Amino acid sequence: MKLLERAIPDEIFTELAEGGGGAAAVRALRATQRVKHMLLLRGVVEEAETTGHPHADLSTAAYGLLVEMEGRAADEVARVLTYPSVGAWAWRTYRSLRWKDGQEDPGRLGALAVAAAVGSRTACAVRLPVTGRSVILPSLGLLTLPAGVEPVADVVVRPDEHGAELGVGSFTVRVGPFLDGPGWQALHRLAVTPELSLIVDDLDPYRWAAEDAVEGRLSPGRRHWWESCLRDAWRILTECHPVVAEEVAEGISVLTPTRPPEVGQNSASSRETFGTLALSEPRHGLGFAETFAHEVQHMKLTALTDLVDLTLPDGGRRFYAPWRPDPRPLYGLLQGAYAYLGVTEFWRRRRWFETGETGFRAQVEFARWREGAYLVTGTLLESGGLTGRGQEFVTKMRATLERGLTEPVDAAAHAQARREADRHREEWIGRNV
Repeated sequence: MKLLERAIPDEIFTELAEGGGGAAAVRALRATQRVKHMLLLRGVVEEAETTGHPHADLSTAAYGLLVEMEGRAADEVARVLTYPSVGAWAWRTYRSLRWKDGQEDPGRLGALAVAAAVGSRTACAVRLPVTGRSVILPSLGLLTLPAGVEPVADVVVRPDEHGAELGVGSFTVRVGPFLDGPGWQALHRLAVTPELSLIVDDLDPYRWAAEDAVEGRLSPGRRHWWESCLRDAWRILTECHPVVAEEVAEGISVLTPTRPPEVGQNSASSRETFGTLALSEPRHGLGFAETFAHEVQHMKLTALTDLVDLTLPDGGRRFYAPWRPDPRPLYGLLQGAYAYLGVTEFWRRRRWFETGETGFRAQVEFARWREGAYLVTGTLLESGGLTGRGQEFVTKMRATLERGLTEPVDAAAHAQARREADRHREEWIGRNV
């Protein structure tokens, strides 16, 4: 059973299946994620009460305060409650309560209430648990309390025009967006244009599922480099990929730095943290732009599959993917094909803007991934593992790729793409068969 029983309009479904969608489609998907977060938060409160968790009263009080603030400052409360790491925390806490493993504390809902109070300038007092000396305020930053603070602390919020003063007993600390201070580390924002302003989350423990994969705090110099690459990437997207630019601006709100692989770069998105793009440090704007084109596809498809089943339950079969070293389950294969449909379209357009070695590489990328993604859509349609809606979705993906197959590519670039594809296939067979 789907967590969200909501219909997606046919025209948006079709636009998404063809590889696009634009701002309107992403806005619709984002609205369903807001509902998902609210259901999860309500589920945390109810499960805490049902299981008799020691901090059930804290989560109930915090939830009541959030509802009260929402009546007066709906947009600001929604901004906090739909912050990506809130979804991850809520989902893990709900499961923890259901499984009674004690790993997550529902009382941490109080930290959400404090963050919403700071943003909405609501004076209040919130009781919340404190583990060690640190309290993360989602979307804002990390609060560090003095030694000896009580395990359950009363946090008094005194808002002002610059943020708020928080009082915990005799200890006070000034908190606010994007400005560090004593006892306070703020999340920083990369604001390159009025249309694109992204938070760099290098603090929240729920910012990414794989805790050992995330980077620590970025230095000011590294933040400057990320901002420079982001500015170049945004220029590239708006210059020749306007639909992708719309989708990025509408759907991605957070960048989470991750550790680089031994070779190259990596990037990922997650069902738990809709709106987050996790990636290792970008090398240049063009690569960053391609990463956006890739990951926004994952983001759209993941949100869509919260609403529509595209694949049948996993029957254990595994398949070849031209972009992976390992055999993939059917859903993973669909995710990869959809992402590389976006990559194909990115290089199809971008090759006309590049010259020299970069222009040649753009043609190679276009030739390789249009054929790889087209191959996989055939595997998907023949697998017997798609639902009726899944068959419809992949058929439209395939039609978009077929149009790309008719476009001319430099013969040398096409030959290089073929060599790279053949080498990947041979190495995959040697590794997996």
